[in-house]
Amino acid sequence: MVVSAAAMAVVTGAGSGSGVEAPGAGVGEGVGQGASEHGPQQGPVEADVAHHGHVSLWGGWLAVRLSTGNHGPSDLAGATARLAFSEPPAAGQRLPAGCLWGGDRVVYCQSGALRADGQDSEFRLDLRTVGDPAEVSMDITTVWNGGAEDLNPDNDKHHVLVPATGDLYIY
Repeated sequence: MVVSAAAMAVVTGAGSGSGVEAPGAGVGEGVGQGASEHGPQQGPVEADVAHHGHVSLWGGWLAVRLSTGNHGPSDLAGATARLAFSEPPAAGQRLPAGCLWGGDRVVYCQSGALRADGQDSEFRLDLRTVGDPAEVSMDITTVWNGGAEDLNPDNDKHHVLVPATGDLYIY
């Protein structure tokens, strides 16, 4: 699989010079949002990233709503979700701001800052599929959370089977 330099910058938090950099890629940014009034945070920071939303498939169109949130206890500069599809979306489609292609079947979406128990970051993707598949499966995982320790990783990993019924399948 070919992954662009921009995708790797999003996933690893490394600057690529491409203009697409992961939250926390700069000095003093990342987990815990920097120093507190008592100085820099020390040791591992805990944050519970969670993804939820819904997906629907009908007539060769795949509609995805992805919400990424942080149940805390620490704030995060952001998180990156990986959406992998069993059937490839049609080539050349534009993605919403904060999302980029990581191959012909993978999309990465990078949230903004996620406060502990604050408002979720939301993405809506409307994608044409190659052909008119009877079903598509989608895997959602967190690939970057700024290095925070997530003691509940089960709520940021989902496998969704989506039959071409037009119904919403909630995850």
